Amino acid sequence: MHSVVIADTSCFILLDNIGELDLLRALYSQIITTPIVVDEFGKKLPEWILVAAPDKVHLKKLSVYPIDDGEMTAIALAMDYADSVLIIDDLKARRVAEKFGLLVKGTIGVIVEAKLRGHISSIKPILEKINKTNFRITSAVYQNALKEAGE
Repeated sequence: MHSVVIADTSCFILLDNIGELDLLRALYSQIITTPIVVDEFGKKLPEWILVAAPDKVHLKKLSVYPIDDGEMTAIALAMDYADSVLIIDDLKARRVAEKFGLLVKGTIGVIVEAKLRGHISSIKPILEKINKTNFRITSAVYQNALKEAGE
């Protein structure tokens, strides 16, 4: 398991919207995000989520990519930690992060991990709650998540 988990805005928004934000706390010993992500989230985050500013050198490297500020700062912050995983959902941003050698995971991957580690008994009810939001899951991602979770 990674010692540091960096999260982008979409993860917080989605899990908060479906009442599952505490899954992050159950799964990971430390979660860090950036001040810009906090602003994008628009609400007070729980005290167990730490906030840190990324290195300006990393931000400059990322400024040439067509990603939003929250994604850029989350990627830059993950670049500050050698043993980190970045929770980020936007495909373009994930590709940028991977280009810099970062390990990435989406929010659906977090939910699958919660099932595999015994924090939830099934992902299907959570996926159904997600389908009632404006977050879109492709049929392939949905089916793959069920398969990975053994459902």
